[in-house]
Amino acid sequence: MNALRIVRLANFVAPASGGLRTALRELGRGYRAAGHDPVLVVPGEHADDRETAQGRVITLPGPLLPGTGGYRVLTDKRRVSTLLEDLAPDRLEVSDRTTLRWTGRWARRARVPAVMVSHETTDGVLRTWGLPEAAARRAADALNIRTAHTYARVVCTTEFAEREFVRVGARNVVRAPLGVDLAGRHPSLRDPGLRARFARGDEILLATCSRLSVEKRPGTALDALDALRRRGVRAVLVVAGDGPLRGRLEQRARERALPVAFLGHVADPGLLGALQASADVCLAPGPAETFGLAALEAMACGTPVVASASSALPEVIGSAGAVAADRGEAFADAVEALLARREADRRARARARAECFGWDTAVEAFLAAHDAAVPTLPALPETVS
Repeated sequence: MNALRIVRLANFVAPASGGLRTALRELGRGYRAAGHDPVLVVPGEHADDRETAQGRVITLPGPLLPGTGGYRVLTDKRRVSTLLEDLAPDRLEVSDRTTLRWTGRWARRARVPAVMVSHETTDGVLRTWGLPEAAARRAADALNIRTAHTYARVVCTTEFAEREFVRVGARNVVRAPLGVDLAGRHPSLRDPGLRARFARGDEILLATCSRLSVEKRPGTALDALDALRRRGVRAVLVVAGDGPLRGRLEQRARERALPVAFLGHVADPGLLGALQASADVCLAPGPAETFGLAALEAMACGTPVVASASSALPEVIGSAGAVAADRGEAFADAVEALLARREADRRARARARAECFGWDTAVEAFLAAHDAAVPTLPALPETVS
């Protein structure tokens, strides 16, 4: 087998990042376990270069993006180009469809096969930022046509994510799902003591694990809690995640006298898993999600999920969860529908659905998108953050 150097570029990665950071880590570990040479390049406050369990990770200084709550971007094209030339990649994998799209042109000139990974739908993000639907679609179509022409392949994690490229006639789209750590996320993480910190015995514990930014629509979770309590449902909400909307959400919770605990970014995967496993229902209100790793992690912990019907999550969670329109009342309806199921049944169905999405399958699919050798992969070691 010929080992390939797979250089991966990503923007919008912060210390408090969730899904993207997890995906980059797990794919890198999988590439390395398959005998390849993964190199990840990301922005940070200071330059850094180190060997890790996911391969070599190079950090280049990148400015903070205002209003994003900590995201940085690689803006020095000359420095990135020089680094790419020095690294001499056999394959290029880019996880940013906006500020790094120029690297596709670099790859063409260097004759390096390159793929762009679609982590969020363009029109979905534009709509969450307030652009009217028709204008969002026109802008997304123009951007996606250029992306499809620039890269050898576009990798989409779900059929939902693929649709916006099919709509513009792109013929170089391939499907590769993401995965979940089925050993690290498990129903056995359920912790009665942790649950008791947030909810009394007669209360329903809701949780949402999300970046608190506009495109994730975290306010819908608060609206759902408000609707449930107005109906007489004794529910409380725990929010795990940070971002630019946190202050506004905390103020909303105070004004409505809602029982919401804001934990900020939870860096300890064991604590986050215990929270997901101890909740009765997890909420995933992001309408532009093309996969939804946090929701899948909750299901691996045996906790069903209510997800936005506008996202890819209905495709991921199947009948093991519930979907709702992007309104608090609709999410409240879906929560009550899930709670009407027998607890043991709803938790078993959630876990069984998550077991369809192991990281070994994801790694094989991504390597196939790179036309890289896909040997029989050994079991990956336990995740190390």
